[in-house]
Parts: sequence; C-alpha cells; structure tokens
Amino acid sequence: MFIWTAPVPGGRLKFLPDATAAGYLTAGGMALLALACWLTGALVRADVRSATALLGPDPAKALERRVEDLTERRAGTVDAADAERRRIERDLHDGAQQRLVSMAVNLGLAKATLGDLPEEARKVIDEAHREAKEAIEELNNLVRGLHPAVLDDRGLDAALSGIAARAPLPVRLHIDIPERPAPTVEAVAYFVVSESLANTTKHAQATGADVTVVRTGDILRVVIADDGVGGADPAQGSGLTGLVGRVGSVDGTFDLSSPRGGPTVITVELPCVL
Repeated sequence: MFIWTAPVPGGRLKFLPDATAAGYLTAGGMALLALACWLTGALVRADVRSATALLGPDPAKALERRVEDLTERRAGTVDAADAERRRIERDLHDGAQQRLVSMAVNLGLAKATLGDLPEEARKVIDEAHREAKEAIEELNNLVRGLHPAVLDDRGLDAALSGIAARAPLPVRLHIDIPERPAPTVEAVAYFVVSESLANTTKHAQATGADVTVVRTGDILRVVIADDGVGGADPAQGSGLTGLVGRVGSVDGTFDLSSPRGGPTVITVELPCVL
C-alpha cells in the first residue's frame, strides 16, 4: 500500500507516474477497505435476517399459539373453580346442613317433651331452636348461591324458575335453549340472573322484572330488565363489579344501561362452548 515510499533502483516505479499519484491510490485503497468492512457487516446482518425469516418461527403464528394456550389454561382454571364450588356445596349440604337440621329437631323435641323445665331453661332452648332454624335458612341460601343442584340436574330453565319463584317481586321468564351450553357457562348465566335480581330487589324499587335467556348458535344471550329507578353503576361497589369479572372469565360481554329514572337493562352474551 505504501509502495511509493519504498526505495526503487533507478528511480520511481514505471506504473506510478509520481509520488502524488501513489498517494491517491493509497487513499483509495484504504477507503475501499473500509467500505469492504461495512459491506461485510451489512451482508452478515442481512444473512441473519433472511435465515431468521426463513427458518425461525413466524411471530404471528407464535402469538396465535400463545393465545390458544392461554385460552385453554384459563378455561381449565374456570372449570376447576366451578368444580370446587360444587364440592363445597355438596360438603355443606351433606355435612353442616344435616347437622344443623338434626340439632334443630332435637331442640324441638326437647321443647315438646320436657315440660317440667324451669322457665329460664325453656327460654334458652327456645332461643337455641330459633337460631338453629335461622342458621339452616342462611345455609340454604348460601348453598343455593354456590351452585344449585337443580342447575346440574335439570339445567338453566328449572334453576331460573326457582329464582323467579323465590323473588319478592314478579319476574317474567322467557327461556329458549334448544341445547344446553357448557356447565361453566350455565353457572355464569345463573349467577348473572341471581345477582341481578338481588340488586333489583335491594336497590331498584322496581315493581317487576323480565328475564330472557336465548341461545343463538354458539352464543347464549341473557337479558335482565326492570322498571325501577335506574342509576346502577358498577363503580359504586355494587355486585355488578363481580358480575363483570365473572362474565369476562369466560370471554363473555357485559352491557349495562341504567339511566336515572330507569329502566335498567343488563345484557350479557356468553360463548356456549369454552
């Protein structure tokens, strides 16, 4: 490269006219060397990108597989939670509830047969008998709230009919479910109706409510409407917040319309197959 500085017998090289030309050639060679280094790096980077694109995983497909995996895991978690609720319901029904019933029966027999008891003792038995019956009623409500057995045995139609019959206000039902959805979806729909009617009874000052449950294709549509005062807002800490989370756990949609003065309409759409 620096050949122009080397001693040459007889004067300068024949192919170099003079030292200035040699300097230009040297500078050009250094520039070409730097360019060659940059081109080599660019070529390597392009080769890596090409290899990744041709041989590596497709980001879109990888994301799709990730979403499918998370969906399956979420469905498994929801199913496990629902199964756990059913287990708790069975344990309460077959264990604590039966013990309370037995205790209430024994206290009732004691009241009827032990007539020579002091008045103080009779009052204690009366109070214990009353509290036992109240505890049984509260436990019955808790068991129904966890997971009613009729929902498993006979489906949403029968379970919602029971809710309507127990409601303190008139509830008109319209149910059209040609094919039962997944058990977890049934449970979500049941709790949506149950909690919505409970909120209506407590807060809406309504004189009646309408519940419509219709399956169209793979979508279960649940609509609860009342003629109350309206103004329902999940941000106020009502049970609606829990309903939004429960509906979202199965990829459902929750819509609330409740202007001041009413009416309040809750519309929920749930996928029938998880």
